[in-house]
Amino acid sequence: MSEVFHIESLDLEARGIARRDGKVVFVEGALPGEKVLAGITRRKSSFDVARAEKVLVPSSQRAKPLCPSFGLCGGCAMQHLEPAAQVAIKQRVLEDALAHIGKVAPACILPPLHGPTWGYRHRARLSVRYVNKKGTALVGFRERRGSYVADMKECLVLPPHVSAMLVPLRALIGALSDPRSIPQIEVAVGDATTALLLRHMAPLTPADIDLLKTFGQEHGVSWWLQPKGPETVRPLRDEDAETLSYLLPEFGLRMPYRPTDFTQVNQAINRTLISRALSLLGIEPDDRVADLFCGLGNFTLPLATRTRAVVGIEGSKPLVDRAHDAARQNGLGERTSFAVLNLFEVDVQWLRDLGYFDRVLIDPPREGAEAVARALAALAPRERPKRIVYVSCNPATLARDAGILVNEGGYRMQAAGAINMFPHTGHVESIAVFE
Repeated sequence: MSEVFHIESLDLEARGIARRDGKVVFVEGALPGEKVLAGITRRKSSFDVARAEKVLVPSSQRAKPLCPSFGLCGGCAMQHLEPAAQVAIKQRVLEDALAHIGKVAPACILPPLHGPTWGYRHRARLSVRYVNKKGTALVGFRERRGSYVADMKECLVLPPHVSAMLVPLRALIGALSDPRSIPQIEVAVGDATTALLLRHMAPLTPADIDLLKTFGQEHGVSWWLQPKGPETVRPLRDEDAETLSYLLPEFGLRMPYRPTDFTQVNQAINRTLISRALSLLGIEPDDRVADLFCGLGNFTLPLATRTRAVVGIEGSKPLVDRAHDAARQNGLGERTSFAVLNLFEVDVQWLRDLGYFDRVLIDPPREGAEAVARALAALAPRERPKRIVYVSCNPATLARDAGILVNEGGYRMQAAGAINMFPHTGHVESIAVFE
């Protein structure tokens, strides 16, 4: 039976939050401030889930989704909400996490970082499934709350030239000798080339290779192959091994990478983020700076153009090797040094042994940087870096680590703000600065 719900707020899966007799009800397809008619689809002891059937009083921030697959495809959750409102919700999520988890509040809120809301996704992992009943392969993201591949013919968050390949990729996969052995295609869009990484569970035939080469020529892409684990990744053509890269024009840098390497999905936001991070660090020409979880050197190399010495530390040796090579290729070898280390298992003595740093930049994965935060908090006042900038992809772990730095380490949380790295999704990136 359908009921009327008044929507109070929104969760990060873009479900409206309502209450009925004190019980939380998550209403799919509803927005804050709306009055909707919805039917319960799932009942739990502590909450219910419903689906909006009719919007009786719409929100002024409701938008018409542009993608025909919205609602079916699991790639986006917020296309029905104006982009500015999406950012406001993410900012509120960040502030709530800091207050409730870390028990901290920034002295000021940074303006959110905005960028393109369509065609921004320069990295993607596309699922592939050959469907016998359809007699074709599906290529795209998985369905929302499901394991099936969405039957999508375009994707508006992918660059237009990649979106235009989705249907031709179906035909290509269907023409291979064993289309059922292809589980995924990874997309990496560089500034000069687009790479497609084909994961194949069975050997490719010479005819398969010819099909890939023809497709690459027609669509201007370079193919990479992965028959087994990550160590087996290689370009189909040897001459494509060094062509994938992104540029950081403000710093005069070219950053080479491989399709399997971690790079930011949204390159426009990445460039703005680097500029903001360096500005917030307040680096001086004579500073010695640490870049923890440095990856390919996305922050390390720009930092090295502004100061005398930067130490990049990362747990992945292949990434460190590429960061070292990139520093050398960009003429920054003398200002940079790199080390391979598991930063989830460090302590204060390790940090002391590295020597004094004037500034520290931290850019961890979703697990955060608890061990690093505890090491920094345990330093004596005279040993502490003057400023720390923390770039986060998980507001919960940022909040936890901020609580350690502030409540145990004597730091002041000067500022924090949201970064809309993934428009139309519930993914929240943020940046915070500590003094």
